[in-house]
Amino acid sequence: MTHSSIMVDVGKWPIFTLLSPQEIASIRKACVFGTSANEAIYITHNDEVFVFGLNCSNCLGTGDNQSTIVPKKLEALCGKKISSLSYGSGPHVVLCTEDGEVYAWGHNGYSQLGNGTTNQGITPVQVCTNLLIKKVVEVACGSHHSMALTFDGDLYAWGYNNCGQVGSGSTANQPTPRRVSNCLQGKMVVGIACGQTSSMAVVNNGEVYGWGYNGNGQLGLGNNGNQLTPCRVAALHGVCILQIACGYAHTLALTDEGLLYAWGANTYGQLGTGNKSNQLSPMQIMMEKERVVEIAACHSAHTSAAKTQSGQVYMWGQCRGQSVIFPHLTHFACTDDVFACFATPAVMWRLLSVEHEDFLTVAESLKKEFDSPETSDLKFRVDGKYIHVHKAVLKIRCEHFRTMFQSYWNEDMKEVIEIDQFSYPVYRAFLEYLYTDSVDLPPEDAIGLLDLATSYCENRLKKLCQHIIKRGITVENAFSLLSAAVRYDAEDLEEFCFKFCVNHLTEVTQTTAFWQMDGPLLKEFIAKASKCGAFKN
Repeated sequence: MTHSSIMVDVGKWPIFTLLSPQEIASIRKACVFGTSANEAIYITHNDEVFVFGLNCSNCLGTGDNQSTIVPKKLEALCGKKISSLSYGSGPHVVLCTEDGEVYAWGHNGYSQLGNGTTNQGITPVQVCTNLLIKKVVEVACGSHHSMALTFDGDLYAWGYNNCGQVGSGSTANQPTPRRVSNCLQGKMVVGIACGQTSSMAVVNNGEVYGWGYNGNGQLGLGNNGNQLTPCRVAALHGVCILQIACGYAHTLALTDEGLLYAWGANTYGQLGTGNKSNQLSPMQIMMEKERVVEIAACHSAHTSAAKTQSGQVYMWGQCRGQSVIFPHLTHFACTDDVFACFATPAVMWRLLSVEHEDFLTVAESLKKEFDSPETSDLKFRVDGKYIHVHKAVLKIRCEHFRTMFQSYWNEDMKEVIEIDQFSYPVYRAFLEYLYTDSVDLPPEDAIGLLDLATSYCENRLKKLCQHIIKRGITVENAFSLLSAAVRYDAEDLEEFCFKFCVNHLTEVTQTTAFWQMDGPLLKEFIAKASKCGAFKN
């Protein structure tokens, strides 16, 4: 992965603008946290760990209570291969390493660091009690409590317990990690998440359990009574949950079939149900969309996000202070970007990996291969320039090529097809559209593409071109766009351009394009405009 694309990744979080390009290029994983997104930890390619920012409640773990805009190294964690990290609004930080060790530091007024004391943790200290012989694979933090999930499916919790969020059956704070049992006894937990003062777990048969504070219905039990021990979310009976995510007081759950359920607090529309009423039981959302593959929320913000199979990213809830009550399609490529650009504060919902994922969707792979000489098996020559394509793609995507290839392809194996009736930018944009579903052209060229779309019977492309032209119409180009619309029988577009010309008559009649218009067309325009009373004054 090139450094520039890594920079774009972390650079979306304002706090990272404090770092030099060299420092940013060294980052492999990162997490932004804190009540104002003003603290960050990052891990470099050679596995060194650095922190910088405000250092609220010592949550930078540097051993002093100083803020720093210059990254400081956390020696205790260097070389440890951090695999999961979470933070609470106390604030405190808990993480685990690939070897299964757990470290915690920061605010400790309720023993949320799990070391049996309530003294602030000024540096990362390993959580030893009850976890030393366990290999921990995931950690999660509420505002002042913590959870750890072990490799063999056991769940441990500790810290603040005023609402039962530690799941011990009482409301006494829990000074050291304690195994959460009761209903979870004998079950293998595979996923965990914490709200502000609640806890959720998914077990390997797809059941979901919740405990702790339930005043907004965030446990999904159909009531709003707190639970001191894990309680099964019965309403999800019959579906198999794979992933769970908690906001401040709402919960999202994803099934093995890509269906999405939401429940809990909804003051900002964070459930995506189309209203702002709290939901005491799971409700399916995004039903008309394609299958969901990832969900995201974090309890510092009332923002929700989801990614679908084809890579589309949706967001809803509190987005830059606005309430978005339905899932809204964004132009982002990953759910992390939603939190960088729209969450308040702009924190991360997980430890962000800036390593390039090698996986590309079918759509992304096709996009990448457009005009690629390495893999193409056919060239078009337009205005003396070549465009490299793949016969199979053209056949699959366009009826015109399917017919054309069937008629003469086998007898006469052409390597190059000459095109003379369309310009290079137009023909290239058309072929690229077949690979990407989108068009990026100025309105003047979109007219030529409209002509092509008309003669190749590509109706969706026709609509796209008309949209580009309508968006790009100006006093200067209005007449040439109008005459083109007439030429290509685009009635809807002709009507649009005509109205535009009439509305801006004085300016438009002063352009050269108006006087260069061919006779019959000019006559027709004047007649039609007079009929509308445009020339009265």
